[in-house]
Amino acid sequence: MLTVYGIRSCDTCRKARKFLESKKLEHQFHDVRDDGIDIQMLERWADRVDWHQLLNKRSLTWRKVSEVDRNDMSREKALALILDQPTLLKRPVFEADSYFAVGFSEKRFGDFLAKQS
Repeated sequence: MLTVYGIRSCDTCRKARKFLESKKLEHQFHDVRDDGIDIQMLERWADRVDWHQLLNKRSLTWRKVSEVDRNDMSREKALALILDQPTLLKRPVFEADSYFAVGFSEKRFGDFLAKQS
């Protein structure tokens, strides 16, 4: 089963969910703000992609992170920040046994679906 991690109010997450529903692809949605995230989840994701990809540097929350912390960012600091402030997670995150992606692209997801057929 595909799990989509994001925030209900996020436009990109809504677009991704609408796309999945249009393709009749069964999935579950996990709101990282309401349902939470844990360090094991973040570590698992950071093992599948570079931790930089998990950090949303376009968010308003990122702009509130001190300049010193932004310049001296490490995997451990980034995951701790995301854990403390889930809006720092780039979203949506897609996770299934055979698929993992951060961010939504219809083309990339379409390529994945084509391989599953």
